[in-house]
Amino acid sequence: MLDDLRVVLFRPKYPENIGSAARACLNMGVSDLVLVDPYNFDLDKALPLATVHAKHILAGARITDTLAEAVAGCTAVFGTTARTGGWRKGIMSPATLAGVVDDRLRSGGRVALVFGPEDKGLTNEETSICSGLMTIPTSREGTSLNLAQAVVVVLYECFKKSLETPFRPDGPPEERPTTVKEQEALFANMQEALLDIDFLKSDNPDYWMLPVRRFFSKINLKRNEFNLLMGVCRQIQWFVRTYGPGKDAK
Repeated sequence: MLDDLRVVLFRPKYPENIGSAARACLNMGVSDLVLVDPYNFDLDKALPLATVHAKHILAGARITDTLAEAVAGCTAVFGTTARTGGWRKGIMSPATLAGVVDDRLRSGGRVALVFGPEDKGLTNEETSICSGLMTIPTSREGTSLNLAQAVVVVLYECFKKSLETPFRPDGPPEERPTTVKEQEALFANMQEALLDIDFLKSDNPDYWMLPVRRFFSKINLKRNEFNLLMGVCRQIQWFVRTYGPGKDAK
């Protein structure tokens, strides 16, 4: 699905973050991971964070000396940054970037996403190789994300955009909305039931039903909810007919 998307970790400092990033790649369908001049890389420290499921991605990650080598063969390169302003103009959000990446991939391109070192990110020189920049909006109290967190946020947006149809969890199909005819049938039954329990005034009940109608106009009432409310109305009417005023107590 994202076979032509490459994740490039530029001079990552902690092997544990590399392992977590590999797991994020697995979760979002990315298998191409490149490490540029990683600091003190230790596979044994990275593996537990990758878990056994992403072990093959971590083991197959290429290690290069330069960023140019890491993005060789790519048709577009997008960098991540927490700093904005100055030379860093036209910075995209993750969702906007995902749309651009999707277009490039669908046209047959190969795209690299570059994530900088945990302590200082990408420099202006390093971002100059990028086709565009992206930042992840955060609270002002904490603008810096953990490397693996940043990877999973960006890849999630790319994965979501790559789906042919929007993701829906497994389960029964969603109930259809009610028609106007069904809504009117419900209002008629509700009005009768509410009159039966003296909730509505018998003089001009249509007028007193207006707040109820306005309330339901704010709801996209589904067919299963319609059936539920119709059942409640029927039960109220049965109870009033059986135990209402003038009926013998049982």
